[in-house]
Amino acid sequence: MKVLITGSSGRLGRALAAALTPVHRVVGLDRQPGPHTHIVADLGDTGALQQALAGVQAVLHTAALHAPHVGQVTDAEFWRVNVLATRRLVEEAAARGVRRFVFTSTTALYGAGQADGPAQWVDESTMPRPRSVYHHSKLAAESELQALAARDGLALSLLRMGRCFPEPAPDMALHRLHRGVDLRDVVQAHALALDDDTPRVRCFVVSGPTPFLRSDLVALGDDAPAVLQVRAPSLVAAFAARGWPLPRRLDRVYASHRAAAELGWRADHGPEAVLQQFAQGDPAVLPPG
Repeated sequence: MKVLITGSSGRLGRALAAALTPVHRVVGLDRQPGPHTHIVADLGDTGALQQALAGVQAVLHTAALHAPHVGQVTDAEFWRVNVLATRRLVEEAAARGVRRFVFTSTTALYGAGQADGPAQWVDESTMPRPRSVYHHSKLAAESELQALAARDGLALSLLRMGRCFPEPAPDMALHRLHRGVDLRDVVQAHALALDDDTPRVRCFVVSGPTPFLRSDLVALGDDAPAVLQVRAPSLVAAFAARGWPLPRRLDRVYASHRAAAELGWRADHGPEAVLQQFAQGDPAVLPPG
């Protein structure tokens, strides 16, 4: 299958292209050059977009402005890149017979949990609470895509991925328990979503498997170390051995049960993988502090 990956020079786009190239014919589009980018152009370049879509059967759309760009570029530019360019991409793709579209979204749409009180259980039924222009633009892009998918009979998968970027080892390890995910597991979720060609819209939370239960939410908001001792004792021991403190409370838990049930997805890289990467000096896992 010929697959277009937008944002192919970005962290996720590069990883997707590397994973899919042995299986599919991959075309990479990005406005920055990269090892898997064949067409260097902005998504607003109509000629480049048409060239990139020639003969394509599926699109993985990862290109976007992200949270770190807030305050660095105008709100209008966020809307142009994240919303208008997304709509143009799917319209051009559908006009050329493309029927599979996978969109990389974010769990940041749900906002933070409460400052006090029980932790929040977050899944696909949770109401988004966008705060910044980044959140609003990603949510608007999802809405545009859903409308176009219904109109054109597309197989559309919206993947709301959890926290997935380099950060200090203690933070990353803890986040893998309740709101983080490994890049390799994100790639796998995209690859599985790409296999679907049924005309429908599906939305998935893509976050690491959590050991927590809904019944833990009150205690997580009040005494997280006590819950961690029960649900993740080996991680608690690893933190104690390294002198790393545990958080007093956790404010949210992302649940990826739908992705597991409908995609057959499984996150294989939990907190133990983070500790191993840190011991090996992996640059994606930063030192404490």
